[in-house]
Amino acid sequence: MKIIVVSDTHGHNEPFLEAAISIEKPDLLIHLGDYVRDAQEIAKVLDIEFLTVKGNGDYAARNFNEDELVEINGKKLFLTHGHRHHVSYNRDALLKKGMELGADIILYGHTHIPLIEKEGNVLIMNPGSPSLPRQSDRKRTFGIINIDEWIEVEIIEMDK
Repeated sequence: MKIIVVSDTHGHNEPFLEAAISIEKPDLLIHLGDYVRDAQEIAKVLDIEFLTVKGNGDYAARNFNEDELVEINGKKLFLTHGHRHHVSYNRDALLKKGMELGADIILYGHTHIPLIEKEGNVLIMNPGSPSLPRQSDRKRTFGIINIDEWIEVEIIEMDK
């Protein structure tokens, strides 16, 4: 299963959509908050199913949770925006929660800084932001996860 992972679009969907349209046969969109309404719009344009959690900027999005645990192809994914787990300071609380839930993969946003890291048997990914990047090189990013017999993850750097 090929999954597009994005976070922190903040209403600026056009550059991301240009890049996402070029992804060959995605099966699912995961949006990690800020803004959930963007997830709905992006999924409609890409004509794929989506999962989303709300972020700190989604205070009016009452129909969505801040955290979700989902199973895809036998792997447990913990989805969160991350602000409630204090990811701006460190990932300790996030990792603890993910491990308590038995997650194989932890996906979070909020910092706008892309990251792929492995802690024990847990894979952690932050796709960064395709609209408001904060890492030193300011590259706009999102993520791709392939879950089949094994898990492959990648951060995609956008041209624009």
